[in-house]
Amino acid sequence: MNDAVEDTDARRVAELRDALVERLIATRQITSAEVEAAFRAVPRHEFAPAGTPLEAIYNPGDSVVTKRDEYGVAVSSISAPFIQARMIEQAELGPGMSALEVGSGGYNAALMAEVVGPNGRVVSVDIDPEVSDRARTLLETTGYGDRVTVVSGDAGHGVPEFGIFDRIIVTVGAPDIPGSWLKQLARDGVIVLPLIMNGVTRSIAFRRQGDHLASTSAEVCGFVPMQGDGAQPEKVLLLPDAQGCHVRLRFNDGGPENPSLLDGVLATERTTVWSGVTIPHGVSFADLHLWFAGFLPGFCKLAADEGTVLAEERKTWFPFGVARGDSFAYLAVRPALEGAGVEFGARAYGPHGQDAATAMVEQIEAWDRRARRGQVPTFAFWPTGSDSDSDQIRARLPEGVAVFTAAHGLITISWPPAG
Repeated sequence: MNDAVEDTDARRVAELRDALVERLIATRQITSAEVEAAFRAVPRHEFAPAGTPLEAIYNPGDSVVTKRDEYGVAVSSISAPFIQARMIEQAELGPGMSALEVGSGGYNAALMAEVVGPNGRVVSVDIDPEVSDRARTLLETTGYGDRVTVVSGDAGHGVPEFGIFDRIIVTVGAPDIPGSWLKQLARDGVIVLPLIMNGVTRSIAFRRQGDHLASTSAEVCGFVPMQGDGAQPEKVLLLPDAQGCHVRLRFNDGGPENPSLLDGVLATERTTVWSGVTIPHGVSFADLHLWFAGFLPGFCKLAADEGTVLAEERKTWFPFGVARGDSFAYLAVRPALEGAGVEFGARAYGPHGQDAATAMVEQIEAWDRRARRGQVPTFAFWPTGSDSDSDQIRARLPEGVAVFTAAHGLITISWPPAG
């Protein structure tokens, strides 16, 4: 038994597991009997590192890190139960199916094996031999060794020796959908993956629709990024203040052409522009981040060292920004709605901070007018080599569609008109 539950009564584990399942059912992360049964059957604690608290293992929103790199950055983890449940539900995985998991940890593959049953098959592939060896060992220990085949290799190249799969579930952040995955996906199959679009991630379920893939569902999520040939390194720009602390701007889409223009920017006077757009406390505005990613040139994410002004004001801003030449702005909030909500705005540094803040506020206002009260956005992927080339695809897209260029195709996000 895993050291994480040494000297712990098995009844406590059962109580925590049952409570987890009931919570996932109540919040509709679990909606099918097969997925419920899988979560009740697979011992999640047996896949966690020794010493991990049981409460963390069985918390619906907690992932469990299983490996870090030399800098302490998580490179492999057991994803949070809520997103594991949702992705299996998104895939519409069922008994007798064949399924490929990209990114191994063991636990998720065991859940998939429970769902597909004895007449199905599960293959799990990971680029890191240490991770795949650990997953293989844990699956053997927990009785799933003959139900899951674990492979070491770069999943971006596919696993052609295993043929066609009814379902593909990707458990690492992917900036693209390689042709190798589509070649191994059944004609009526479903692929679910955490797709990274200019730094913002959604778990999206895709089915084929003519010459492209069309989304059937999407969930907010976060995953460790893909490694290997399919990796998309982000560009990080360090902005020092007078005390030697840094604000970090992180770009997934190239970054500024001349980053030296931002030298010394934190020493300039700060500018603030408010939008008049408000939102009550407790209401999600995750699609605003997605809107920024699609329509705000120079979009980036922010992080602030302790000791910076931003760190001291942490409850008044969110880590999304924009860089424009010699200036940058970031998403800010202030109390509104008589204390029951906040107003969105932008704070900025730099000689043209007013322009950067105004550009962000204009997109807040556009999101409020065009997307906030409409239906949820839909996504599509147009593979390279489809019937139309990228220019033809762009030409026939309606106005207001965000387009991202990936190595193997185009990604689009469409917001239906507000009703």
